[in-house]
Amino acid sequence: MEHQETEASAADAAYAKVKERILDGDLAGGTMVSEGTIADELGMSRTPVREAFLRLQVEGWMRLYPKRGALIRDVTPGELDDVVEARILIETDAVRRLVRDSERVQDVVDELSDILDEQRRAYEASDLARLAEADTAFHARIVAAGGNALLAEFFATLRDRQRRMLAWSLWRRDDRAEQVLDDHGLLVRLIGDGETAAFEVALGRHIKKTHRELLS
Repeated sequence: MEHQETEASAADAAYAKVKERILDGDLAGGTMVSEGTIADELGMSRTPVREAFLRLQVEGWMRLYPKRGALIRDVTPGELDDVVEARILIETDAVRRLVRDSERVQDVVDELSDILDEQRRAYEASDLARLAEADTAFHARIVAAGGNALLAEFFATLRDRQRRMLAWSLWRRDDRAEQVLDDHGLLVRLIGDGETAAFEVALGRHIKKTHRELLS
């Protein structure tokens, strides 16, 4: 029993570490990796790595080829378009729900402002990891404010894909990072003013421009 728990724990650790490398762009799309190489790097046997690879294949992060290894799947233009459309729909719906309860609006605005302050501090410190994490937290907080558990759960499935896309180059460009911060400030103001139609327009422009530039 203890052996099984140890193996499961090792498989979870391998899964988390390999997925982290995929999301951060360390294992880029089109890269082939082997169980043996990853096992050696992590200091564990191949069995938990094999289990981790199987899980990552099910989630769509890699494709396994017997005796050859695992291919990290590329982010496709179609996936980018789908993520953009889904995010605009979900976040706008959340804001529409939120503004129906005027007593909650200011609390959410204050929380978003705190996250935006964290983004600015991360930007000033050139901490790309913190900057990307705060970006994800900013949009996730908007969705959570809508109070729809199903939509929040679906949005959570988009977070990893969003993070992987942003890991490419966005935060390494000072001009674009500053524009994202300005965009977020505008979104917070529009939420505070209850301007849902203007929020939808601003959000769409913000997300589409961000993801379009990732492909340029």
